[in-house]
Amino acid sequence: METQDPNASQIQPVPLGGVEIAPPPTDTSLPQETFVVPASQADPVNPFIPNIQMPASAPPKPAGGLGAGLKRLFIIGAIIAVIALVFVLVRSFASNARAAKEATITYWGLWENDATLRSIIADFETKNPKIKVQYIKQSPKQYRERVQSAINRGEGPDIFRFHNTWVSMLRNQLALVPPTIMTPAEFTSAFFPVIANDLIAGQSIFGLPLMIDGLGLYINDDLFATAGVTPPTSWTEVLNMVPRLTVKNGSTIVTSAIALGTATNVEHFSDILALMFLQNGASLTKLVGKEAEETLTFYKKFADPSDPLFTWNDSMDNSVAAFASGRVAMILAPSWRAHDIKVISPNLRFKIVPVPQLLGNSVAWASYWVEGVSSKSTYQTQSWEFLKYLTSAEVVSKLYTEQSKTRLFGEPYARVELANTITDDPFVGAYVKQALFARSFPLASRTFDNGLNDKLIKYLEDAVNGMATNAPSKVLETASAGFRQVLSTYGLISAAAPTP
Repeated sequence: METQDPNASQIQPVPLGGVEIAPPPTDTSLPQETFVVPASQADPVNPFIPNIQMPASAPPKPAGGLGAGLKRLFIIGAIIAVIALVFVLVRSFASNARAAKEATITYWGLWENDATLRSIIADFETKNPKIKVQYIKQSPKQYRERVQSAINRGEGPDIFRFHNTWVSMLRNQLALVPPTIMTPAEFTSAFFPVIANDLIAGQSIFGLPLMIDGLGLYINDDLFATAGVTPPTSWTEVLNMVPRLTVKNGSTIVTSAIALGTATNVEHFSDILALMFLQNGASLTKLVGKEAEETLTFYKKFADPSDPLFTWNDSMDNSVAAFASGRVAMILAPSWRAHDIKVISPNLRFKIVPVPQLLGNSVAWASYWVEGVSSKSTYQTQSWEFLKYLTSAEVVSKLYTEQSKTRLFGEPYARVELANTITDDPFVGAYVKQALFARSFPLASRTFDNGLNDKLIKYLEDAVNGMATNAPSKVLETASAGFRQVLSTYGLISAAAPTP
């Protein structure tokens, strides 16, 4: 069977915010042995036939005697045995060669049903008759632990989907993309810069993406028309329209301008705050200082009853549900939330636009899923061939079409060359428009990883909630210490020294 050596010793450190992950140690202590048959033990003409020598003193046997006949029979029998042995060896080699070319690779996915991928897999199998693909949709709950444990036991899938922030957690389970499939230069040319930054370290590539996502600004068309405002492009414009879009009955908020300011009922609050920190120049690996304090204070204004920007509070519905019911004019959310909203309110008129920016500094947010190959797979060569096919421009376009048959749209393209085909789409256009200046960090919501993201998000949630009784400097100092502990646990920063 053909396998691809993961070659762990060549894995480069994984960059994250200027910090590196040290590669796992490689055991090179086992001696290598080579077995050689001494020349003196083999006949130089035919090693399968013994070199029989008659004693020098023995007289020659008559040509037609019994001894000559036995010798002829012995030689004929030996030749027949050799031919039979060669036949068996050739047949065995041919059988093994066929087996090496025949493989059934298992593919664990998360969001797509088998029906969506069926025609694409069938086309691949037609073009590659010796490779079969078995797709299995997984539950996102405890998925990271499940796939990691299965691979460690040698029972996991050959191909599996993982989040772009999981490389540090899965570095021992991920095989590297072979240069015959894609080189770093080819990868950088094909995909958006944030994807290359997340998945390439030196000459090592950790996976191939099918899609890009992050945050977009959802706009309620009817509420905007009633207030006489247009979609904002800057945070200054957002602030100016908050009073026009907020409707109150006394101190009770009837309609909110935008869902911001809390951690309990603002879906994707960690992504939103991370985006704001980056836009304001704060360091996410050292969450202290003026820029970080300004950002957290700004975020909390929208839920502060004493502030003129007050437009949201903890008593409001979940932000996605509130948007679907027409009780909030704007939310920040990933593209797939549009499917949820359409299910709740099929007739709601809305669109998604790029996220607001600070003047002079364009930063967007990226959070997406990637396809990888198990380092323990016995079919790595075949798995990478399938992923090369699956992530090609032609097949990704077909996949988008298949996805759009059962929902509003497919997953936004990760390939730069396909971006212009959907830039005018009212739902996914925003995500590819801003992907060129998007950034990521392990504060991505709803990865359900029970690890890097979830642990950092908990510290950020405590900081938001702690603002009720503490100064921003105090809560951020605590959060920063927690971040340092978590990041060092996963090898993203050194535990011995403070974060730079």
